[in-house]
Amino acid sequence: MAADNSKQFWKRSAKLPGSIQPVYGAQHPPLDPRLTKNFIKERSKVNTIPLKNKKASSFHEFARNTSDAWDIGDDEEEDFSSPSFQTLNSKVALATAAQVLENHSKLRVKPERSQSTTSDVPANYKVIKSSSDAQLSRNSSDTCLRNSLHKQQSLPLRPIIPLVARISDQNASGAPPMTVREKTRLEKFRQLLSSHNTDLDELRKCSWPGVPREVRPVTWRLLSGYLPANTERRKLTLQRKREEYFGFIEQYYDSRNEEHHQDTYRQIHIDIPRTNPLIPLFQQPLVQEIFERILFIWAIRHPASGYVQGINDLVTPFFVVFLSEYVEEDVENFDVTNLSQDMLRSIEADSFWCMSKLLDGIQDNYTFAQPGIQRKVKALEELVSRIDEQVHNHFRRYEVEYLQFAFRWMNNLLMRELPLRCTIRLWDTYQSEPEGFSHFHLYVCAAFLIKWRKEILDEEDFQGLLMLLQNLPTIHWGNEEIGLLLAEAYRLKYMFADAPNHYRR
Repeated sequence: MAADNSKQFWKRSAKLPGSIQPVYGAQHPPLDPRLTKNFIKERSKVNTIPLKNKKASSFHEFARNTSDAWDIGDDEEEDFSSPSFQTLNSKVALATAAQVLENHSKLRVKPERSQSTTSDVPANYKVIKSSSDAQLSRNSSDTCLRNSLHKQQSLPLRPIIPLVARISDQNASGAPPMTVREKTRLEKFRQLLSSHNTDLDELRKCSWPGVPREVRPVTWRLLSGYLPANTERRKLTLQRKREEYFGFIEQYYDSRNEEHHQDTYRQIHIDIPRTNPLIPLFQQPLVQEIFERILFIWAIRHPASGYVQGINDLVTPFFVVFLSEYVEEDVENFDVTNLSQDMLRSIEADSFWCMSKLLDGIQDNYTFAQPGIQRKVKALEELVSRIDEQVHNHFRRYEVEYLQFAFRWMNNLLMRELPLRCTIRLWDTYQSEPEGFSHFHLYVCAAFLIKWRKEILDEEDFQGLLMLLQNLPTIHWGNEEIGLLLAEAYRLKYMFADAPNHYRR
């Protein structure tokens, strides 16, 4: 059944992956003036079906009451006062909003506890309470608040990580920034990196549990294959590769206005402002120009896939890591105009080459019909059916297809599901693993899904399941949670990677 639905989905998606189209299941779909016409037509069809008071219990019921026809148009031309936006069923909207608030309030146990004990927070932690949290607190009853506080009094304090996702690799447990063990690890890294020929196998072994911030830029360059292990060759290699990248800029970037490249550049130009919209760093015009050049040059040099929505996310971890080489404080609010032109050029070129190395290993995710993603989603389904049959059968009961939520997990490497600081920590391990981005990622996705098994089994309708899976509550995650996730993924890999028939029915 899943295979048939997957085939039908790809058959419906007639556009090429390199064409202008959004990621399936994206959290921020673009608005399109053409969509209003389609929406009116769809609503006229839907209105012929009597509305039910209960929530949709299957995909087919849900599909009849929603419109997911995402086309691309100029956002600037959208008319929010058009009649199509006024045809939305207010009861459905209110019911959906109430469900979101109810689910969110259940997940706020830890933030409420931390906010109620701010007087005990050490001075070096700054507790930030968002306006949405404050509103939810006012709406919650005193009885529920007292009960949640009573349950949490005996638990260790976990300071709040601001909801505007911090990039700094802060542990969610609030551990000190640098322990004796971490200092020892940092010294070990520095010895490895300063040796005449860096032992890459030993470097991967040390990097698997995480790379110290101070040495992460050079470690990532080495692990990605961008920088040679021989220290004498590194300076010349960096100089040559950076000059080569800016040679591509001179050669190709002006062609973005030519007719056969206009669609590619236009899609990139639309997607860039949507990249990590809550982090001020990525809303700076200079940073967005850098991203546009990186993505356009990559698309021109890889015509088999071209630019596909989602690739824009893959630049951000590299950009942040290489920026941290020149910035000591947290970078999320850093003004890049304070850096010299040479520094910015180095960050841009290094981000381009390391992103290219990553995509070389998963390019079949972005070629025609995206066969890499199809295979990985199917493999995830088979794996979950073996490791947690109850969750798998729960999805089948409510007609939830893995493609409906796992497509984005594979296309964006979980970047839409995790804060950026967690993605950076995750990529430390991915770059240490053989075929980390293409192979180990499957087991990380399986471990990530099973992590939410209780919440999944508590949902008893299609709409609730899909809303949960597309909005998993990871905003307060840090190194501790990622470490546990990776440990479980490694256990699954150890059990199944060399015996794939064990998870095939």
